[in-house]
Amino acid sequence: MIIAAMVGTGLLGGTNVRDVQGGALDADSTVLAPGSQAFSIWSVIYLFMIGYAIWQALPSQRARDRQRMAGWWIALTAVLNGGWLLAAQFTTLIVTVIAIVALLAALAWTFRLLVRSRPQSIGDRLLMDATVGLHLGWVSLATVANITAWLSRTVPESWGAQADIWGVVVLVLVAAVGVGIAAFSRGRPSPIIALSWGLAWVAIARSSDQPQSTPVAVAAVVVIVVVVAAAIVSAWRANGREHRGILHRSRTRTA
Repeated sequence: MIIAAMVGTGLLGGTNVRDVQGGALDADSTVLAPGSQAFSIWSVIYLFMIGYAIWQALPSQRARDRQRMAGWWIALTAVLNGGWLLAAQFTTLIVTVIAIVALLAALAWTFRLLVRSRPQSIGDRLLMDATVGLHLGWVSLATVANITAWLSRTVPESWGAQADIWGVVVLVLVAAVGVGIAAFSRGRPSPIIALSWGLAWVAIARSSDQPQSTPVAVAAVVVIVVVVAAAIVSAWRANGREHRGILHRSRTRTA
């Protein structure tokens, strides 16, 4: 993944991602493209992934059931991440769509495994749960932007007149995905933080850069409010159930 990232940023002779595919993946390509500053989140994701790669190789981690359950899946997400970057460099837009959908599916499955297995340490929470959560949240929005970039190059130009309408419709679907993630994960913050970060830069880009779209910018802000509220409510309900469970077990032992 790191080597592919170096290619993707031009450090190893490749072309920067925003300039490949005729600029289709740049921040001003469609109404759903986040502003260029949004992509700084990759530095955080890569840092967490490097930390995980080192931590999981320690002898103390090798026999842990949680590592054995999720480790290969996390490794797969790293490979697919790098595969998308290489697809963007050397293939076509439709291949990048296939690559990012595969990455999203792998991240969703990995996150599911982690949610269903209680973290046992700070390392679990930061280097497994938070790493995969940030990756999933960002890729959820990136998948939408990638598919939109592909469609913008394949559908008739006349469809561009309805770009604002389609942009808002797609953001409603993003809201549904965000609420689903929040509910399933009982309000874990990392995917919601990454998704909200991307949406914030969609709103900023569409209100201050081309192509401008006030409806999309407003919708992006509304979606942030919805998914953050869903995460807070989900976490509050989960904590309430856990607290009631502790009280029930305590009373049972006392009785």
